[in-house]
Amino acid sequence: MTVPTISADMVGRDADLAGLRRAFDRASGGEPSAVLIEGEAGIGKSRLLREFQAEVADSADVHVGRCFDLGSARSAYGPLTSILRSMVERLGVAEAKAAIGVGAEALRMLVPELGEGVAVRDSTSPDALRDAVATLIEAAAGIAPQVLVVEDLHWVDDSTLVMLTYLLRTLQAGRVLLLITCRTDDVRRGDAVSRFIAETTRARIIERLTLERLDRDATRRLVEQLNSRELSDTSLDRLMDRAEGVPFFVEEVACCASGPLPDSLREMLLVRFDQLDDDARHVVRVVSGAEGMLSHTLLARLAGLPDDRLDAAIRAASHVGVLSVHDDEYTFRHALLREAVHEDLLPGERARLHRAYAEALEATALDRCDRSSLAHHWHLAQVPDRALVASVAAMQEAKARFAFASAARFGELALELWEQVPDAEEVAGLSHVRLMRQIGSILRNAGEAERALAVAERALEEVDESTDPAEHARLLRDRGLFLANLGLPGAAELFLEALEIVDRAVDDDQLHATLLNGLAGKYMLASMPREAIITATQALEIATRANDPREISVAHNLRGTCRTYLGQLDEAFADFRAAALFAPRSNGGAELRFHVNYSDMLGLLGRHREAFDVAAAGIVRARELGVERASGTLMVQNMVEPLLTLGDIDGATSRLSAVPIGRPQVLNDQYVVLTRIRVLAWQGRIDDAERMREEWMPSLRRTGELERQAWYRIVENDIALDIARGQWTHALDAVVAMTQDEGFVLLHAYRLLLESGWVVAEVRASGGDVDVAVSAIRRLWAEIPAAVRDEGWAALLDALLDPSVAALRRAVSLADGEDVPAIMRGVTRLELARMLVADGQRPEAQVALADAATIAARIGHVPLQNSIAVFGRASGLVARDGEAADELELTARERQVVELVAEGLSNKQIGERLYISSKTASVHVSAILRKLGVSTRTEAAMVVARR
Repeated sequence: MTVPTISADMVGRDADLAGLRRAFDRASGGEPSAVLIEGEAGIGKSRLLREFQAEVADSADVHVGRCFDLGSARSAYGPLTSILRSMVERLGVAEAKAAIGVGAEALRMLVPELGEGVAVRDSTSPDALRDAVATLIEAAAGIAPQVLVVEDLHWVDDSTLVMLTYLLRTLQAGRVLLLITCRTDDVRRGDAVSRFIAETTRARIIERLTLERLDRDATRRLVEQLNSRELSDTSLDRLMDRAEGVPFFVEEVACCASGPLPDSLREMLLVRFDQLDDDARHVVRVVSGAEGMLSHTLLARLAGLPDDRLDAAIRAASHVGVLSVHDDEYTFRHALLREAVHEDLLPGERARLHRAYAEALEATALDRCDRSSLAHHWHLAQVPDRALVASVAAMQEAKARFAFASAARFGELALELWEQVPDAEEVAGLSHVRLMRQIGSILRNAGEAERALAVAERALEEVDESTDPAEHARLLRDRGLFLANLGLPGAAELFLEALEIVDRAVDDDQLHATLLNGLAGKYMLASMPREAIITATQALEIATRANDPREISVAHNLRGTCRTYLGQLDEAFADFRAAALFAPRSNGGAELRFHVNYSDMLGLLGRHREAFDVAAAGIVRARELGVERASGTLMVQNMVEPLLTLGDIDGATSRLSAVPIGRPQVLNDQYVVLTRIRVLAWQGRIDDAERMREEWMPSLRRTGELERQAWYRIVENDIALDIARGQWTHALDAVVAMTQDEGFVLLHAYRLLLESGWVVAEVRASGGDVDVAVSAIRRLWAEIPAAVRDEGWAALLDALLDPSVAALRRAVSLADGEDVPAIMRGVTRLELARMLVADGQRPEAQVALADAATIAARIGHVPLQNSIAVFGRASGLVARDGEAADELELTARERQVVELVAEGLSNKQIGERLYISSKTASVHVSAILRKLGVSTRTEAAMVVARR
């Protein structure tokens, strides 16, 4: 039988290769790109990658990670570990550690070469690990373009999927190209890989490249290359009928071209295998049991052949294209070959083979053994007790590396095996209830709250008198957390039940304080501040007794927040000072929580500049802790909110652009999206805001039912979108509905009520009845604690609710003060212009309206600009239908400037042309925009052109 060479040139893939080149060009230019290369088994995904890698080898660093067929026992971060180790090796350990900074300790969990000894899990966090991975990739991309290859996504572990999703959403700039291959016929609808592909495609963060089968011409070229002779039409017809244009099958059929074709695909795949001698077939069968690359040492141990016969067998298997040799490791040339050989084994042969693998792995020393591989082999060896032990160990190992999704898989495998082991509790070293509690916690951390809740409820059904009371209390706490994560009621009641057990039967101050703080947090979110203060005070007493700085800081933080809601500002600020004092002793978590809550409270009190500074300091600390991209997200949001309120739309937008669009089920991402919608409404981008709102609203509504502060943010966005559409009556209805809600009045209503004065003014100006709304606003305003209400803000609101020229003149002055929402400067001047026109004082009205237009243009508030323009045209204070109003006629110098604007010149170029400074040119441009009643230079040029 003739065995064709496997080194033929690639055919039929020119367009596909060109697509990869384009993606690489984008990445080389600093735009991170990702391509999913998908197709059926044998279609040529790996071959295409090899061709591309050879092309870019001299201009980029290429790092490859492979996923392996391990069933449910897939190694956590399997392909990523290889990629990251390759990066560190290329960069050098010292340079890599310098680039990652504090995150090096977290990354040691995946790349042990970054330090000595075992990485200490308690000194880092999942956020730090994710941030460190992204930072390493960015650092490497700063030196050379990075091509990251993940092969065989269909076998990927869940933790790698989570990390890939994070990287695709997080890496916003840098010379990075991610290439992923996936066998489409092994992706099941609704599984994790299917969801990953659907979500990343929908979010447009990955490009899909589907490889098609070869046509007749390409198939002919391939076979003629392989056999070095022309192919007859009859032979081509036979080959097309059997191989159907799948390149790998074409090669296998070509192997049989001179003889009869096998009846089945499996027989066809085994043709090369069957021609081997006994030793070579034995070695190939042994290699078929490996989950990935098999080292020579382990193969020699398992094969049990003398060195000379082993070498001869390996050489024969590689010569016919069954095995591939990579340094001192071996694998099959194609996964389909491995599957065919492994499936050809008898059941007893397979079980004995995997037992041999498991025993060999254990003999290498368990401290260096991959527990996931051990669980896989003992499971396939049909030894349930040893598979159970390995599964529990693999679960703990994955959890220690923050690979929660993978840990959950091993935990569920352990539950499946539990029923097969008579003395499972003794064998596993823990009770069934405790195992389920751990799995529930892992599932929650993996973002699987519904499955976590189901496991916790199942565990609670097994609780009896023999259950450890502390275990019972923790189970109740966990179920409460899972309910809260799903936006379901009942969390507080479960915390109370857990506390009753602790009070009665558990001597554990740390657990007691944690439960009390958890309950206080639930009370706070449910707008029960008085109950939260009492509970947090109890937590503080017990945490102080236990000398637990984290729980002490959290208790002060919660109590300070709730005291602020009640207007107890002196006590609240004392609590926040104490929270800040104890937070640094808590390994970062309480510290970041302090920055988030304190900045949020300052913003609610109207102290926007202080709020920005506290949030900015929190970002710095998050960066120092290596969690800026994850835990820093809420602090970015807390920086953006005051910037937006103060009118710095550019600053707000630039910071938001650095935060990737997240997932609707993630609470932190929901709050960021609420701010994004507000920004879009501010900019007048109604369609974009509506699309984002439609996608996220189901999750936002659920959160709003659970968290009062989220409800206020949703109301705020509803009002902002109504304003952006010019639907003022709808906006006012939303304001009135907010005032009528029976829930506790949070400080989130403070700024909303002030800004609702604009809505009242617009409805009144259009002839609408506002009396009911004014009464409702005044009533709710009175419910804001007196210690919070600023006299200046009160005067501003009153001037808009009951307008007069005198009141609005004072309001204009007050609106120019520090920390007053920026739109109030434009709103008060617009309303003053209205009152002045009604009073016949048109010259002063022109000035007020022109100032309002300048302010609105400066802060980029499109709805406010529209309101000003509408009133200006209606009142005749600004141009109508291209005719300039006499009072706002351009000066001679301004006419010169606007003509140069029409030519497309910048302020600097205008200054050079007219021999004035660019600043003076800018002043003239602002005056022109104001006089013409337009908001952009282009609009100004168009108005002048029409004249």
